Amino acid sequence: MATAPVSTPSTSYTAENIQVLEGLEAVRRRPGMYIGTTDKSGLHHLIKELVDNAVDEAMAGYCDRVEVIIHANGWCTVTDNGRGIPVDIQKQTGKTAVETVMTVLHAGGKFGGGGYKVSGGLHGVGASVVNALAEDMWVEVVPDPEAQGSSHAGKMYRQEYKKGHPQNELKPFPLPKGRKPGTTVSFKPDVSIFESVDFDFKTEVDRLRTYAYLTKGVWFHLFDERDGREANYYFEGGIKSFVRHLNHGRDVLNDPIYADREVDGNAVEVAIQYNDSYSEAVYTFANSINTIDGGSHLTGFRTALTSVINKYARQIKALKDNDPNLSGDDVREGLVAVVSVKLGEPQFEGQTKTRLGNPEVAAQVQSMVTETLTLHLEENPSDGKRIVEKCLTASRAREAARKARDLVQRKSALESGSLPGKLADCSSRDPEETELYIVEGDSAGGSAKQGRDRRFQAILPLFGKILNVEKARPDKMLGHEAIRLMISALGTGIRETFDASKLRYGKVIIMTDADVDGAHIRTLLLTFFFRNMGELISNGNLYIAQPPLYRAQHGKTIEYLWSDAQLEDFRKTKKGNVNVQRFKGLGEMNAEQLWETTMNPATRLLLQVNVEDAGLADTLFYELMGDDVAPRRRFIQANAKHVQNLDV
Repeated sequence: MATAPVSTPSTSYTAENIQVLEGLEAVRRRPGMYIGTTDKSGLHHLIKELVDNAVDEAMAGYCDRVEVIIHANGWCTVTDNGRGIPVDIQKQTGKTAVETVMTVLHAGGKFGGGGYKVSGGLHGVGASVVNALAEDMWVEVVPDPEAQGSSHAGKMYRQEYKKGHPQNELKPFPLPKGRKPGTTVSFKPDVSIFESVDFDFKTEVDRLRTYAYLTKGVWFHLFDERDGREANYYFEGGIKSFVRHLNHGRDVLNDPIYADREVDGNAVEVAIQYNDSYSEAVYTFANSINTIDGGSHLTGFRTALTSVINKYARQIKALKDNDPNLSGDDVREGLVAVVSVKLGEPQFEGQTKTRLGNPEVAAQVQSMVTETLTLHLEENPSDGKRIVEKCLTASRAREAARKARDLVQRKSALESGSLPGKLADCSSRDPEETELYIVEGDSAGGSAKQGRDRRFQAILPLFGKILNVEKARPDKMLGHEAIRLMISALGTGIRETFDASKLRYGKVIIMTDADVDGAHIRTLLLTFFFRNMGELISNGNLYIAQPPLYRAQHGKTIEYLWSDAQLEDFRKTKKGNVNVQRFKGLGEMNAEQLWETTMNPATRLLLQVNVEDAGLADTLFYELMGDDVAPRRRFIQANAKHVQNLDV
C-alpha cells in the first residue's frame, strides 16, 4: 500500500524567529511579570517601588522624611531627603548611576556593593520598571556632599525619560534656594498599559501608615492635589504603636509586650498584645516588606509563643502535670502581634516576596521572643494570668468544636447523600470548572436549581440569616446547621484544619437579594469566610453575584439594569411608555431570567472578593460585627454621608 507523503509546514523556524527584547522593552511587553497586574493594584505598585527606595535610605539611617504627591494632572511625585542617587559614572554601564538605576534592570546599591546594609528591593527592578511603564518621567537629585563628594555641593541634577528612554543627559543645575539633599522622582503612568491611571488616595494612606509603623522615627507625608486631602504619619513607638492601632476599640488583656534588638547581625522587632476576641491577627515583615505567607520569622515566633505560655501555665499550676499542652491555636486566639526583621541578605521566595526563607532567622526570632515574653510574664503576673486563662478557655472551646466537627464529618451530607432537597450538586468533579452558588432563600434556590447548568453549577440554598461568627466561639458556630452544611459542601475544613486542595468548587459565589436583608446576609457570610476560610479569599475562590434591580421593556427591547442611574438613562433614550419590573428579590425572577442575568458565565457580573489590607479588614469586621456598639456607631456616623451616593 502506498503511503501518503508527509506534509512539510510552510513556515520556517530559524534564528530569525528568535526575538531579543532590548532594555526595558520586556517590561512594557509583559508588565504583569514585574508588577503583578495592570489594574489598580499594579498602578499603585509603581508608587510602592519608589517609596521602597526611599525607605531603604531610611533604614540605612540617611533619610527621615518621605513625601508622596498625587497631582491633579495625572502625575505622581515621590521625594526623600536621603543621600541622593549617585550622579557619577557607573563603570559597568558607562552611564551615570542615575541613568543606570532608571534604565537598567537589576541595577542598584543593594547587591553587596556596600550601598545598603538592609534593603527590601533586592531585585533592583523598582525605579527602572516605573520608568518603563511611565508615559513620561523625570528625576531630580541633590547629592549629599558628605556622601558623594564636595564637587557636587550647590548642584541639582535632572534627567527626563519617555517610556523608559532617556530624553537627555543628566544635567547639573544651580541648587534652588532651600532645596536639601535627596531624590525626587515624578512619573505619569502610561494609559496604554494600565486599565486606569486614577490613583486612589486611600490605598496610599494605608500603605504609608504601615511604612511609618515599620520605620519608626521617619515622617511620611501624602498630599492629593485633586481635592486637597493630606495625611501625615510619624511613630516613635514603631510596631508597638502598630499593635495598639490594630487593637483600637477592643478590650485588651495586657499592655503591648515589645522588644527591639540585634541578634547575630539581624534586627528583630516584636510587639504582642492580646484582646478578648476569638480571632488571630499576626503580621510579619522582612525589611519593611509584608510577608503575607509568613516564613522563618513567623515559624520562630509561633514556636516561642507556644513554648513560653505552656511553660508559664505549668509554672503557675494553671496546667496540671497530666494535662495536655495548649496547642498553637489555643495560645493565638485573641492575639495581635507584629514581627519585623531587618536582614542584610534576605532570601525571599519569588519576585513577589511574600515568604521569607532565611533558616537562621527562625532561631533568632525564637530566642528573642522566648526571652522577652518569659521576662514580661514573670514581671507582670496579672498579665500572665489573664493571658493563660484566655488560652485555657480557647482550649476548652476548641475541644468542644473538635467534637462538634467530628459529628459533622460523621453525618456529612456528601457522604450520606441525605440532603437532596438542600444541596443540588453538579455532575462535574473538576474544581477548575465547578461553581457553588450559596443562595438566599427557598424560592431563589428553586429558580437557581432550574436555571443552572447542571454540569458545573451546584446550588446550596440557605434559609434566613446565618450566625454572626464574630460573636460566637467555634463550638457554637459548628452547632449552626447552615454553617455545618457549607463546611460539608466545600470539603476544605476550617481554620487550622483548612486544606485548599480539598475544595470541591473552584468558584464559591454568594448570591443574595439586592436589598438591605440581602446585604446583611452577604456580610454575615463574608464574616464567616474571612474568619474561618481566609484562604478562599486569598486564593481568589470567593465571589459575589450581581443580580439586576430592574427589567425594563420598551416595545420589543428588553434590558436588565443594575442601578437607578442605568434605569434613568434607559428612560431618557426611549420615547413613550417604558414597562419596568423591580426585582425585590431573587425569588421574583424565573429560572430563565436568573440564568440570563446572574448565572450565565457569558453575560453575568461577578465581583471577586479580595483583601488589600488584612489589618484594616480585621479591624472592620471586629468593629462592624463584634459585640461593642460604640465602634459600630462611630463607623456609621462617619460614613453615613456616603450612602446617598450609592445605588440602592
